[in-house]
Amino acid sequence: MINRLVIFGATGDLNARYLLPALTALRAAGHLDDRFTLTCAGRADWTGEHFRSWAADQLDRHGLDSPAEARAAVADRAHYRRIDATDAADVASVVAGDGPVAFYLALPPEIFPATVAALGAANLPRGSRIVLEKPFGVDLDSAVELNRLLAGIVPEQAVFRVDHFLAMTTVQNVLGSRLANRVLEPIWNSAHIREVEIVWDESLALEGRAGYYDGTGALKDMVQNHLLQVLCLVAMEPPLSLGERDLRDRKIDVLRSVRPLTDDDVVRRTRRARYLAGRAGGRDVPAYTEEEGVDPERGTETFAEVELELDSWRWSGTTFRLRTGKALGRERKEVAVRFRSVPHLPAGFDEEAAPNVLRFGLEPESMTLALTGVGTGSHTLAPLTLAARPTGSELPAYGRLLLDVLHGDAALSIRGDEAEESWRVLEPVMSAWSRDVVPLAGYPAGSDGPDTVRSG
Repeated sequence: MINRLVIFGATGDLNARYLLPALTALRAAGHLDDRFTLTCAGRADWTGEHFRSWAADQLDRHGLDSPAEARAAVADRAHYRRIDATDAADVASVVAGDGPVAFYLALPPEIFPATVAALGAANLPRGSRIVLEKPFGVDLDSAVELNRLLAGIVPEQAVFRVDHFLAMTTVQNVLGSRLANRVLEPIWNSAHIREVEIVWDESLALEGRAGYYDGTGALKDMVQNHLLQVLCLVAMEPPLSLGERDLRDRKIDVLRSVRPLTDDDVVRRTRRARYLAGRAGGRDVPAYTEEEGVDPERGTETFAEVELELDSWRWSGTTFRLRTGKALGRERKEVAVRFRSVPHLPAGFDEEAAPNVLRFGLEPESMTLALTGVGTGSHTLAPLTLAARPTGSELPAYGRLLLDVLHGDAALSIRGDEAEESWRVLEPVMSAWSRDVVPLAGYPAGSDGPDTVRSG
């Protein structure tokens, strides 16, 4: 296990909201001891004392699931270094020491290449690992180039392209439910499943993230990584094991099977929009173009929907709909598996049976199965819902990912070819949208989205 972690971009929101609380959870669960050292590096001209005070404040806000002793242990033992992560000499100054190091790039993706190059010039200790947040690159060409840079520094097994969705309990339950239950696996195919919706609709608006979001948009921020990763777990063939190679080989098979989209397909199967002024999440929301830091000329979308088809034996004829939106009227974060109707209903029933729907709630975590049963009369059909709440993990998603990094388990990391293939899937959409082949619609904040949105 690696006992040295360096976080670049340590004064940012990712470290405050997720990484520091994750380390606290690891400490509380006994996974980290006093041999573990944490170096937090950033551009801010802070003293070590100021950073530790800031870290303690952030943990009091975001790490309350862990005991005070664990929060204090992480905050008090954090070392702060003011550096430029793209400067080779600065980076080399935090590399010095004994033993391998895990480097976490909690940075804007546009400076990944320069930071990776600086790491390459720093003579990393043998066995070191590099961790990159999504999005991995900004398009296919940049992902290929970043993979090339990384390959010249560390082996592929030492590169962790993390996506915290893969460590979420309910996302893992998608895989467990379909592979470990005899009642589901035989019908997990297009003969029985009509469509799968993977949705991340939220009432939150921009929330001060224009510096990142306005140059990214909903398609790159959510669909290209998080939602495509969930698609892989829903649609993959059963792997031989849950080990690094077997699991990632089956995921890449799914991405390679996605039918390429033509411009006509993009018109019929995608939609994009951004929110107008309205009221969402219990408060007034300005139009996206009026948010501080937004460039209206960029045409950044806050709502994206893409329908995909897989050219495979198992899934030919099933539609996969990936959708995300901000400032919507209701939170809906789930995987909805919609089964086909029964082929025949005996005469005498008073109405048609509604198709079954299996829902995996991503946030909050839940599982429900919508069935049809007998109502008040002997021939009356009525909906019947079976519900369960999965057992939560002892660690938050980022805690699980950080533990995997420190132990060198890359099963939940995205492999280099997988990252490239994810961009290939969406490049036709990105190209068509950049040429306004699909008009940029608007929707009032607090609504269900653009007029043509499909939901439920």
